[in-house]
Amino acid sequence: MSKPTLKTVAVVGTGVIGRSWILVFARAGCQTRIFDQDPQQVKKAMIWLDNFFAQDVKERFMTASEAKRQKKRVSVHTSLEETLKGAEYIQESGPERLDIKRSLFASLDKASEQMAIIASSTSTLDIEEIAAGLRGKARCITAHPFNPPHVLPAVEMMPTRNGDPAVFEAAAEFMKSIGQKPVRMNYFVTGYLANRIQAAVVREALHLVNKGVADVEAVDTVISEALGLRWALFGNFGTNHTNADQGIREYYARYSQAYKDLMNDLDPTLPPFDPEMIERIGKGVDVMMGPSSVADLCRWRDRMVRKIRSLKEQNPRP
Repeated sequence: MSKPTLKTVAVVGTGVIGRSWILVFARAGCQTRIFDQDPQQVKKAMIWLDNFFAQDVKERFMTASEAKRQKKRVSVHTSLEETLKGAEYIQESGPERLDIKRSLFASLDKASEQMAIIASSTSTLDIEEIAAGLRGKARCITAHPFNPPHVLPAVEMMPTRNGDPAVFEAAAEFMKSIGQKPVRMNYFVTGYLANRIQAAVVREALHLVNKGVADVEAVDTVISEALGLRWALFGNFGTNHTNADQGIREYYARYSQAYKDLMNDLDPTLPPFDPEMIERIGKGVDVMMGPSSVADLCRWRDRMVRKIRSLKEQNPRP
């Protein structure tokens, strides 16, 4: 990993996403200043961070001395003004409510260094609305990570309309320098990119189970043992490109009618998401996952994703 292009960052909001951002920045070598209006939330985040470091040392992802160095880069602050002092980049990860984010961004704009970039982790809101009317609107951006960002590197990024292009480019370069993968959004759509694609898959998966076409485990198996393995390497269009000897043009020309037929056959009705459906899916997941706790499954997931990422880095695409 290269050295971070920005040295001092502030994380405002230390919930599940915020605490993961702390790790991303500290791991990359940034002085990471953190704040949350709820002191208990900060305490939970620091306990989580200590547990993460201990587990990583145990599993030999890092040495004890490296864990100590990363932890030393993190400082807890009791006021927003103190947190933002000297910060070149601010990552807001507060509650996903427009009124709260607007109020928080107003405070960030007022209290931060004039040249600091202010980024929101929002997954559903438009940065144009969050930063509306702010004096420093041109330095505000969306930087939506995926849970957890210390494991999943993609970050969906978007400037405000008429925002400063230099701010966006600096933020994107910063993300690259700390090991993340910036993805530029040209304009706002509800759910951004990944959540929209995910919603389409979730919808069809629920439909197949609800209609009795297959059970929960069967649906998950075709994703984890077929589609997901290819998607981890190429994504949708890259996978399509490698599905025919002459590439994506041949593939789409050959299978265009088949895809039209499939798309027309997809159920247009929404899944009910009623208690009965949720319980049915829950029972299927219980059988599939067995007695493992969610925390244990998340740790296994994170460990395996990191190993997959390492394999991809060690074996670059031709």
